[in-house]
Amino acid sequence: MAEQTSKLPPIDPSHATVVENAGGRIIPLEPIGAQVSGFDLTLREPLPAEVIAALELEMARRGFLVFKNDRQLAPEDFLRASCLWGGRELHSTHGVHPQTPDGNPHIFRLSNDERHGIPDVGPQWHNDGSFLPATFSHSGYHIIRPAENGGGTHFAHQGLAYEALPAEQQERWRRLSSVNSASGVVHPLVHEHPLTGQKCIWLHLGMTGAVIEKLPDRDAFRLLDADELKALCHAYNDILNAGLTDGYAIAFEYSENDCVFIDNLSVAHRAAPEAHMPVEKQGLRIMHRSTVKGVQDLAPGFGLPQHARIDGPNPVGEGVWQGGGIGFRWDDGIRMRN
Repeated sequence: MAEQTSKLPPIDPSHATVVENAGGRIIPLEPIGAQVSGFDLTLREPLPAEVIAALELEMARRGFLVFKNDRQLAPEDFLRASCLWGGRELHSTHGVHPQTPDGNPHIFRLSNDERHGIPDVGPQWHNDGSFLPATFSHSGYHIIRPAENGGGTHFAHQGLAYEALPAEQQERWRRLSSVNSASGVVHPLVHEHPLTGQKCIWLHLGMTGAVIEKLPDRDAFRLLDADELKALCHAYNDILNAGLTDGYAIAFEYSENDCVFIDNLSVAHRAAPEAHMPVEKQGLRIMHRSTVKGVQDLAPGFGLPQHARIDGPNPVGEGVWQGGGIGFRWDDGIRMRN
């Protein structure tokens, strides 16, 4: 795939200077993300507060940061580095694989071989922690072993994706709110990023049980029916996929020992299709993931509650109202596990 030109502004010179004065370097990736070097993520020497603030804002603007490491971090060092961002503490809700180092409950160990980690996670565009009112602020990925034949992660910038929508679609999506199929938590389909103020789209394609529409001409609501919800999910999938050719998404391939930290309110992600291919074809892939406590609730507008009883009666009228682990199945031909 040809390299795409970024639609993002360059790294803020003042942020680059702060990083350089501390002995590091930050350079943009194309078309989104940035690479950071020169810092020891064991944090034996704590990073200055102004460096953390500069890096966190650039992560919010560009979606994710990649820290290159000459050697594998100890699990506790990776988790400590994860707490530099957002809520500054871990918030872990996942299962623990038997091969997880010391059974650490804060490490979500993923692999394309179930003997080494949990397989088949995250095949559709999503943001982590969509079942929580205050979704995870950030997620971290420590690459223990990249597959020899590829199998990384796709990242899509949700602010630039919003800007790519036609104006009438932007207006309608601002009136939509999703209901998580597992928890009933309600989130806006469009939100303003708390650090950048940029409008971002936000929908979990593997865990949505309903979408509520605020009617444009009166103080009332309706549910999307099955055809409308299918169309919305396909449109969301299409606009994020378009970023891979239009300059606001990247198919990122990892190197051994990479640490990637993502702003979970700025970028959506999904596992590349190759990430789930068998070891015999791709080689063994192992990744450790961390999740960081949210800073504030991602609350819906229009007076809607933060929670709805997705496992109870439909409260809004006719339309899709479906609880369960994977929610509404919007395409029968795709993998839906998340």
